[in-house]
Amino acid sequence: MTTPSSPLAPLRVAHVMAGAPTGGAELFFERLCMAQAASGLSVLPIIRQDAARAERMQAGGARPHALKFGGLTDWRTRPQLRTQLKQFAPRVTVAWMNRAARFTPQGDWILAGRLGGFYDLSYYRRCSHLIGNTHGLVRWMREQGWPQDRVHYLPNFATELAHTPPVRPKGVPAGVPFLLALGRLHTNKAFDVLIRAMAHLPGVWLVIAGEGPERAALEDLARKAGVADRVLMPGWATHPGGLIRACTALVCPSRHEPLGNVVIEGFSAQKPVVAAASQGPTELIRSGENGLLAPVEDDRALAQQLAAVLEDPARASALAAAGRAEYDQTFATTPVLNAWADFLSTVEAP
Repeated sequence: MTTPSSPLAPLRVAHVMAGAPTGGAELFFERLCMAQAASGLSVLPIIRQDAARAERMQAGGARPHALKFGGLTDWRTRPQLRTQLKQFAPRVTVAWMNRAARFTPQGDWILAGRLGGFYDLSYYRRCSHLIGNTHGLVRWMREQGWPQDRVHYLPNFATELAHTPPVRPKGVPAGVPFLLALGRLHTNKAFDVLIRAMAHLPGVWLVIAGEGPERAALEDLARKAGVADRVLMPGWATHPGGLIRACTALVCPSRHEPLGNVVIEGFSAQKPVVAAASQGPTELIRSGENGLLAPVEDDRALAQQLAAVLEDPARASALAAAGRAEYDQTFATTPVLNAWADFLSTVEAP
């Protein structure tokens, strides 16, 4: 195993990401690499070819190396990746999600797989450790047979949004309350349930910032539900912090959500968060204390919980303050970086 040459040498970590141009895990990967580099760690990000990601990371102080990470006929990426890792000599290499785990070789480093969902664990057979970003994922990985001391909980951090200037979205009239939902327009996100809930919330506007295959179906549903004039879908928000700071409440209606980065972002912005009780939000939200939960797939119950914060500003403020306290304690940059640094410096090869 390669270790720093002296106690004063910076800890060396390589992160391998072969994911899509957008997505919660991909964006957190970028933020983590940049934050670790800024904290003094020696970081090598290895990414799938993506000019926009490379530019963002370069500007943030993390200099990525890009490889193809193609399909089954891509026989060049693995040896190129091995060469990069050997030259960098990390103590730990972290493979983010399935494709990266499939390509990342073993070597003179500890190989850890980082999962943000209930993935096929056969991709991680070369890894000696697994990382989950929720306690539920950690429990599940141990239930699949992974030893307890080789599975680790390392939460995500969200961007500090308390001082981000609010940016009211174009098209939403001044002075009216608006709900904000963020994410890929995919059936897992249950934006259809949220649109149906809007029929029970007259006078309230909804902004769904995202893009994906369900756009046409969601637009059609909004028309049929009679709420199309109050539902805006402006596409991806590359920097959503201003929107979050401007909204009346943040909504995560997902029917399947292993974590729910958007919930943590709502905590950071000190906004009341209402979510469906899927896996991740249930772990993050203590309903009635730091947010509100509604049953999955229940548009009426979701509307009732949203109305509870829209109609009671004092309650909304209390929920938002409790969410912010949760962020400060667990999901701010400093506690998460400390947890990662402890893992990277103490984890041992099996």
